[in-house]
Amino acid sequence: MLVEFDKISDAARVWIYQANRSFSEVELEEIKAKLSNFITQWTAHGSDLEASFEIKYKRFIIIAVDQEKQTATGCSIDASVHFIQQLEKEYNVDLMDKMNVSYKQGQYVAYKDLKAFRKMAKDKAVTGNTIVFNNLVATKAEFLENWEVPARESWHGRFLN
Repeated sequence: MLVEFDKISDAARVWIYQANRSFSEVELEEIKAKLSNFITQWTAHGSDLEASFEIKYKRFIIIAVDQEKQTATGCSIDASVHFIQQLEKEYNVDLMDKMNVSYKQGQYVAYKDLKAFRKMAKDKAVTGNTIVFNNLVATKAEFLENWEVPARESWHGRFLN
């Protein structure tokens, strides 16, 4: 069952998929429609999942499931991963690589592989004040409070001197 993102419980489990590029306006509309369709039909052992999604900065897909109402099972999580993999193929975009870093560069979102980000930190091109996206957050509450944070407050901080 699809619910609005702001209506889903703050305890809802979230999965964040970052794209290696921004989506176009046309792609965003298509992806939103596909996400709505997927979530409307998404089940765990035959029971509807109360779920939602949000797309931020034209490149982050956030999927949330209220596990207090119905727990997402291994099979239902696999279904969501297969859905994301289908989007990767259809839009020629990388959404599953967790070894990349997105961070704010002024009003833009930059995307680098971990090795390049480490080098930038060493060269002081990024600092503890650089806003990074912590895609390891697990709940909607963590997403709202700890997703966009200064690098020093995230796992990214280990790369800073």
